Amino acid sequence: MANPRTLRRLAWFGVPIVLLGILVAVWNWDWFIPIVQSRASAAIGRPVTIGHLHVRFDPFIQVVADDIVVANPPDWPDKGDPPLASIKSLTIQADVFRYLHGGGLVVPLVAIDTPKLFVAETKDGEANFRLATSSGGSKSSSNVKIGNLRISDGTVHAVVPKLKSNFTVQVDTRGEGRDAKLVAEAKGTYANQPITGTMVGGALLSLRDKSNPWPIDLKMANGPTHVEVKGTVEEPVAFKGADVRVRFYGPDMGLLEPLAGIPIPATPPYDMTGKVDLEGWDTIRLNDFRGRVGNSDMHGTIVMKPGAKEENGKYKPEVTMDLRSNRVDLTDFAGFLGATPHDTAHATPEQRREIAKANASPRLLPDKRISVPRLKWADIHVKFHGDHIVGRSMPLDDVTVVADVVNGAINVHPASFGVGKGRLITDLDLVPVSDRNVHARADIRMQNLSVSRLMQATHTFQGAGTISGVGAIDGTGDSVASLLGNGNGEMKMAMAGGDLSALLVDLTGLEFGKALLSALGMPQKTAVQCFVSDLLLKRGILDFRVMTLDTGEAITNVGGDVNLRDEAIDLSFKTDSKHFSIGSLPTRIHIGGTFKDPSIRPGAEVAARAGAAAGLAVLFAPLAILPTIQFGTSAAQDARCGELLHQARESAGGKALPKPRPSATSER
Repeated sequence: MANPRTLRRLAWFGVPIVLLGILVAVWNWDWFIPIVQSRASAAIGRPVTIGHLHVRFDPFIQVVADDIVVANPPDWPDKGDPPLASIKSLTIQADVFRYLHGGGLVVPLVAIDTPKLFVAETKDGEANFRLATSSGGSKSSSNVKIGNLRISDGTVHAVVPKLKSNFTVQVDTRGEGRDAKLVAEAKGTYANQPITGTMVGGALLSLRDKSNPWPIDLKMANGPTHVEVKGTVEEPVAFKGADVRVRFYGPDMGLLEPLAGIPIPATPPYDMTGKVDLEGWDTIRLNDFRGRVGNSDMHGTIVMKPGAKEENGKYKPEVTMDLRSNRVDLTDFAGFLGATPHDTAHATPEQRREIAKANASPRLLPDKRISVPRLKWADIHVKFHGDHIVGRSMPLDDVTVVADVVNGAINVHPASFGVGKGRLITDLDLVPVSDRNVHARADIRMQNLSVSRLMQATHTFQGAGTISGVGAIDGTGDSVASLLGNGNGEMKMAMAGGDLSALLVDLTGLEFGKALLSALGMPQKTAVQCFVSDLLLKRGILDFRVMTLDTGEAITNVGGDVNLRDEAIDLSFKTDSKHFSIGSLPTRIHIGGTFKDPSIRPGAEVAARAGAAAGLAVLFAPLAILPTIQFGTSAAQDARCGELLHQARESAGGKALPKPRPSATSER
């Protein structure tokens, strides 16, 4: 018979062992799932579910969670969408014993198997990826040392209707430890254009290792737009210490707008490179920025501050550009005025359609709408200088532009163009007055514009001297065409002294002999006593109140108006010889039609006189010259230009005009 004391000892030790054995036999780590789910859901403010939970102790504590699902917001409109995130299996190994002995928490392995992320936004801007995370649990994360991070068969699916985007990114890690690489491949549509891309980065664990800069090699194509990024980043998490070169090229810089997040007008083909300098998430600097846009070269610096302003819960970027160009073709930047660059050889299909539409349109002034909401996307500050403006028919030599776009308002102060030794200077303000229209105010100053340079652009006429003037335009509209078509303002121009090719005057007076000599390449020059122009713009009608050219040979007057709203021209030129002249037919030359299809024809008087001369020639040749004889202008007519110049200079806004020459009347 057993000793009672022995039985008691067996009971004290055996029962717990048996109970422990039973407990081990029936133990299920899934019992802890509700606790883990509750903690995780509270941390991100979104329901989290776990299918199974496994724990092993060999040699580290290894926790495996299967079938993890992070749900979409409870009020997400499309219940048929996949959840925000799902993971087939998440494995975490931890060296708990080292942690208990004060050696810090070491995690030898984090393995994520088949993670799927569904990132979506509705047409109303509601997103499923905005989480209510708390900021209290991040202090100890820097003490965690992770040995290996593996991602296998990862997928990110993004659907953003506002960006017209639906693309998928496949994500995997390759290799082990520091030799591991992160590989991502993208495919789908972005901004309604096909997108493909490949990125090879360094090990995810080296993202926090300053001594081991994180390498990146990215190649992406969004439609015809290509972006390449290659280099290293010392602190990718802090977004600092970049040694990265970036290149972007394509047929139209405007297609970069969805990628850059700032408004960019249409351009001809471009190819730009630069060095990226990261100053944290606050500032991104693009140094040594250089390349070409169409026929123009460009270099300088671009600085972007993504979160410079916060408005209505959204961040607005601020962009500062300091750019220079050695060679500028102004047609490359027609998109800044709402026009389409006319490089048909390298144009995108969209640009070809725009060019065909513009060519088919009877109108010349750009009528593309100014997008007020786009102007409010970012605050932009630009300084640009072009050393040399190219173009066979362009009378401008250089350009300097200083412009700011702040809260949707554009302030150009100034846009300055060199014309010989003079300058054409414009200050411009465009202020949104609604979601559709802007109010524009432009002040124009012409400072000693070189007539020789202006005439050089015609490839026919010659001249010397300078033209000065002042003007202002004020209007409201939604395009360049409507701003001018609704505009009010005035323009005063004057020239005192100098000379012009006689062909300019002779063609309007039909002085056949001199015009013929000029056309044969032997232009005779005529002195300019003065030139005065006083134009009034009222509700889109440009009224030629005064335009008089007083030369050594004749006085030419221009009258009529130009309708900027309909782009209709109705002008008349009349030249009166100052002295007795044979072969001159004083008449009005009429310029009509439209900006795109102008017409030039002589008036009825010249047709009658020319017909009479032809008839007399049949009867008696010498009499044929009688209808073409001019006996000169009167003294009052001869002095009119000088008086007009004096009046224009003394009027408000006319102080920039040249003084009348004392010899304007005394020399006659």
